Amino acid sequence: MGVADLADYPWDAVAPYAARAKAHPDGIIDLSIGSPVDPTPPVVADALASATDAHAYPQTVGTPALREAIVEWFARRRGVRGLSVDHVLPTVGSKELVALLPLLLGLGAGDIVVHPRAAYPTYEVGARLVGASPVAADDAADWPLGARLIWVNSPGNPDGRVMDVAALRVAVLRAREIGAVLVSDECYAELGWDAPWDTEAIPSVLDPRVTGGDVRSILSVYSLSKQSNLAGYRAAFLAGDPALVARLLTARKHLGLMLPAPVQEAMIAALGDDEHVAAQKELYRARRATLRPAVEAAGFRVDASEAGLYLWATEDRDAWESLGRLAELGILVGPGHFYGDHFPNHIRFSLTASDERIRAAAERLLEA
Repeated sequence: MGVADLADYPWDAVAPYAARAKAHPDGIIDLSIGSPVDPTPPVVADALASATDAHAYPQTVGTPALREAIVEWFARRRGVRGLSVDHVLPTVGSKELVALLPLLLGLGAGDIVVHPRAAYPTYEVGARLVGASPVAADDAADWPLGARLIWVNSPGNPDGRVMDVAALRVAVLRAREIGAVLVSDECYAELGWDAPWDTEAIPSVLDPRVTGGDVRSILSVYSLSKQSNLAGYRAAFLAGDPALVARLLTARKHLGLMLPAPVQEAMIAALGDDEHVAAQKELYRARRATLRPAVEAAGFRVDASEAGLYLWATEDRDAWESLGRLAELGILVGPGHFYGDHFPNHIRFSLTASDERIRAAAERLLEA
């Protein structure tokens, strides 16, 4: 399979529901896409602006200052100490890495890529792009022998599910038993809600309690899109096994996957400033507190959703029917069909809308 054989982009199927929602007298409330709506923090924007004299090619490996900032962030925010600059690598956003990782690791026909049952579709796209076989499985005991790459996603998109230290440890042990590379997509790790994640740091797969200090064949992926409203900057990074990092660095050099120099400076500012992250989290906390009770009052059950930017909900009927019902209220959401074959009755509400739009959505749901 190649690029020409990929399925149509799934969000095109939502267009008729969007049109119906736009016809609402008070306008559409788009809760379908997790794209930040709040401003980029000034501390980050100022760093970008001050670095616009970027006449030379940037290095794929990133500046020493950026790599040190990533190492320090892992120690300060994730409890992962002992990393060096050889353990980290910036990426041009995280989606391109997810899609390209099977290629960069040399996977192909006959290989198996495991991903969560409720999953961001790019895990499967990356596997199919190289002719590998995607397998959806959450329980490590169900991961097949012969798997070459295993994705876990904690906190999960779309379901907001968090893997604790014990679950991550089981994942590491099973991946090593199989001989697979284990990669944890952790892009929502600063956005924990329900106990204990409201007060405790969400663990990384690189946490010493998980790895015992041995990060061989393990990678963590993180993005600043959510915590710092940098989706438009394409600012992300990976960390873990230095041998894997070196291998990926070589491939990325050949492909010209270089993060723009001004974005690297912006990342340094974002990684070093915890205040704006806390402020943004409180905005999302308030939106969640407004929207969730209204979703439940409208007859939906919210499952998992203990972290991240989404409410994973169902009214126990096909998601397209739920989309139609909500479109009549002028509310657009994402159908569970987009996140694998296992949750056709679920929908995803995003918290990435303005306070006014979230309040309006809650009012419409309560009146329904």
